[in-house]
Amino acid sequence: MKALVIDDSRTVRSILRPILEGLGFSVEEAADGCEGLTRLADDTTVVLCDWDMPSMNGIQFVRAARARFSPEPGPRVVMVTKNTRLRDVTTALAAGADEYLMKPFTREMVVEKLALVGIERQ
Repeated sequence: MKALVIDDSRTVRSILRPILEGLGFSVEEAADGCEGLTRLADDTTVVLCDWDMPSMNGIQFVRAARARFSPEPGPRVVMVTKNTRLRDVTTALAAGADEYLMKPFTREMVVEKLALVGIERQ
């Protein structure tokens, strides 16, 4: 299984990487949506993507990723963000995100969101 973590915060990426590796994922990282699109592979299982990033934000990334894989759904996408308004959750889901994880998060919250998108723990 392959995971792609897209976040402009090196700290967030360094927190998510060991969680995902501990769950059996090989992990790629990107600092923004543009880099994320270049690292997005056909066999990527899940993308954990921040909302607020330079050059291409998370919503723009989700729309571009969904268009790239259309008509297939492509990888599961979990938005990982501090945006907590219901309007933001709705916007992310309408753009094509499968789930929404709010910062700060725990390992258990990541595992729960992965299960919700159909990715069981290894």
